[in-house]
Amino acid sequence: MGVRTFFSLLAVFFMLGTVAASAAAPELLGRYRDWDAFVISDGGNKTCYMRSVPLKTEPSNVKRGDIVLFVTHRTQGDVSNEVSILTGYPYKEGSSVSAEVDGSTSFTLFTQGDGAWLERAADEAAMVKAMRAGQRLIVKGVSQRGTRTTDRYSLSGFTSAHKKIGTACGVQ
Repeated sequence: MGVRTFFSLLAVFFMLGTVAASAAAPELLGRYRDWDAFVISDGGNKTCYMRSVPLKTEPSNVKRGDIVLFVTHRTQGDVSNEVSILTGYPYKEGSSVSAEVDGSTSFTLFTQGDGAWLERAADEAAMVKAMRAGQRLIVKGVSQRGTRTTDRYSLSGFTSAHKKIGTACGVQ
């Protein structure tokens, strides 16, 4: 199993409020408007993450599972600002996702199953910086069945939640 697939599965556990048997339970660090911040401590390692759900999804009549956007820091492996999306449906194979902050700054994410991540790890800090300065994020993808979806996220509370997970995991 690849690293991104593993963390996609781990994100599903977080989202559902359950954890793998070997991991500690997530601790809520706080709720910041449209974002929630969490930490999981497992021995000397920490995973700090924040999550939000879209305020609006289009088309609204399409049946989907849970839709969640994450930003994650992990002390093990020195990972910071990993942006990932669970979309509630399997993406069309080989497709990509577009994420646009305030209609001006765009990023491309690759897809695998029902998850999406930035194509270039070097873009993670840039996307987080744009999200900290922005007001809204629009994510567009294509399902395995060919349905085009648009998810609209609020960035209200993003900066406060990001600061909180940064402090908890020692990331500046």
